[in-house]
Amino acid sequence: MLAKLTQSAAPLGKSALERATHAVLVLPFAKKLDGLRGVPGLERLRAALKRRDMKAEDIAKTPVTVSLSGGGLCSFVMLDGGKSAFERQSVLRKAMAPLMEEQPRELVLALFGSAEARRENAREALYVAWLNGTRLPTRRKKPEPRPLVRIHLYGAQDAAGFAEIAAVAEANTLARTLTALPPNELTPSAYRQRLRQIARGRRWEFEEYDMRRLRRLGAGAFVAVAQGSAPEDAAIVHLSWRPKKPQGRLALVGKGICFDTGGHNLKPAKYMAGMHEDMNGSAVALGLMQALIERNMPLAIDAWLPIAQNHLSPEAYKQNDIVTALDGTTIEVVHTDAEGRMVLADTLVLATRGVGNGSGKSGGKGGVKPDLVIDFATLTGSMAYALGSRYSGIFATSSELAHLAVAAGEASGERVCAFPLDADYEAGLESKVADIKQCTLDGEADHILAARFLKRFTGEAPWLHMDLSASNCSGGLGAVGSDLTGFGVAWGVEFVEQWLAAHAASPVPRRRAAR
Repeated sequence: MLAKLTQSAAPLGKSALERATHAVLVLPFAKKLDGLRGVPGLERLRAALKRRDMKAEDIAKTPVTVSLSGGGLCSFVMLDGGKSAFERQSVLRKAMAPLMEEQPRELVLALFGSAEARRENAREALYVAWLNGTRLPTRRKKPEPRPLVRIHLYGAQDAAGFAEIAAVAEANTLARTLTALPPNELTPSAYRQRLRQIARGRRWEFEEYDMRRLRRLGAGAFVAVAQGSAPEDAAIVHLSWRPKKPQGRLALVGKGICFDTGGHNLKPAKYMAGMHEDMNGSAVALGLMQALIERNMPLAIDAWLPIAQNHLSPEAYKQNDIVTALDGTTIEVVHTDAEGRMVLADTLVLATRGVGNGSGKSGGKGGVKPDLVIDFATLTGSMAYALGSRYSGIFATSSELAHLAVAAGEASGERVCAFPLDADYEAGLESKVADIKQCTLDGEADHILAARFLKRFTGEAPWLHMDLSASNCSGGLGAVGSDLTGFGVAWGVEFVEQWLAAHAASPVPRRRAAR
């Protein structure tokens, strides 16, 4: 649960600052402190700058934390409107880090400058405070980590705008919380139960494709991965939301591998550690769905989450197996650790096939197709080699979608890099015994080959694929101080808003599945 917010347009006074146990003062960019009138505690800031041989403008890169006379801590930070969202969020996180280490119950957040600057800076500062004031689940004995309970905001009021920011922060926290759960707790069956409870509590439609149903439908790619686990508790979960008068249809897909051993191509210990986070894509898709609905986005939304594990057992799929996907495509298995693209293949077929107009239940051949499909997955080590953990990679079926995706990354502070999706890459996936290879063994451009493989199962739907190389970044990333970043939620909200605005003037025609 996020910290509760009290807000006041009045400026923070000196006495209120001295009473605070933990405070962050957000200043407008200035080369000298002399022009910053009405800011309490400036004498302490001047002394700290002199002691550290810093200039006032340096606070825009390196926040300064000082002790207050009452024993509290106060961080001063400048936000430069000329910097990127990522840079502003990063410096805010640095300002709050020494305070959050003490796990405060309350935080004073004060804004200074013009009214417009205070309102905009307050949104970013609140977002960073909410994200870093929450505590991810642990199973340690006392002392248990304490969450931030209340934020006292001075210098800005914007109830509606702050509520929108809170929705994104809460959704990011949901994604990180699920990803942090240990694999013996978040088994496929436990995950499915959590999703059922979330759907019930938020009045979303809930549908499951369990192993029996998937076998009957012919979803051989998903079943091949899931059949190695006992019990067979894997399923593709379908969540749906239908607002009044939707202006478009959005399908979200998220890889939900609760633990990935690599199967018969067993991962070494170094690379198997942390594989409970391989379900992060599904958590991001879930969080994004929640944020979009909370922000009253006029879209019919479907989330398709393939929930399974990739285990080693006598029943597990093997190299050189040939399986048949839901759309009839035959796949030659080359490496059992490339399971993510297998479960996503059948899920993308379901997502792009179309659903009914009413309850959101799958409508078979007569269903209405989505106007846009976005999938999230911790899919390839190749993307991590290409970008490291500070960007995520995206692939899109049009230059328009790619440009929107990059712009959304710049605006949200979750940076993405667009990669090519040219058809000639698929020559590497040509098989002599099946319609397509699952992957290659040489590993060259595997992130691109994986995207080409997935595209085969999207039909003609406009599609964007995010390979989440930034799902875990040591020491935090941008606004987030934890290693788990929740990357993709804030980006997704910004991207969908831009996409919807771009299509508002020319509504997307409803497309029905081929009969």
